[in-house]
Amino acid sequence: MPVTSRVRVRYAETDQMGVVYYANYFVWFEIGRVEVLRSVGLSYDRMEKDHKLILPVVDASCRYRSPARYDEEILIETRPVLMRGSVLKFAYRVLRAAADGPESKQDSRQEPQLLAEGETVHVVCDESMNRQPLPEEYADALRKLME
Repeated sequence: MPVTSRVRVRYAETDQMGVVYYANYFVWFEIGRVEVLRSVGLSYDRMEKDHKLILPVVDASCRYRSPARYDEEILIETRPVLMRGSVLKFAYRVLRAAADGPESKQDSRQEPQLLAEGETVHVVCDESMNRQPLPEEYADALRKLME
C-alpha cells in the first residue's frame, strides 16, 4: 500500500505556460520518500546523523501523463518496490486530487487523475560514498511496506 502525501501546486513550480515544470516532479518524489520513512516512525535525518548514511539517487525516471497546474491539489503516492543489498527502489504516482468543493458538482472529475508515474533508485552509502547495508530497523520497516 502506498504512502500518500498531499501538496498544493505553488506558483513558483509552474512555467510560463502555467504548467508545473517537469523537474518539480522529482522534488515531489523526495517529499514522498521522506513521508514513507516518517510513516513507519523513522527519518532520513536520523539515518544521516545516527548512522552516517545517505541515499544518493543513482537513477530516476518520470513518465508524464497530464499536466499539473498552479493551485491544484495533488497526491503523491510512494511505495518501496525493491530492496536488494545496498540498493533501494521507490515507485511514485502523482495524481490530481478529486474535486470536492461546491464547484465539484459541475466538475465531471470524481476520481483522482493520474498526472505522472516514476521511479528512483538509491544506493545506501557512507559519507565517503562507499556502499553500506541499510540499518536493520530501516530494512525491516521497508520490507513490511512491500508485503
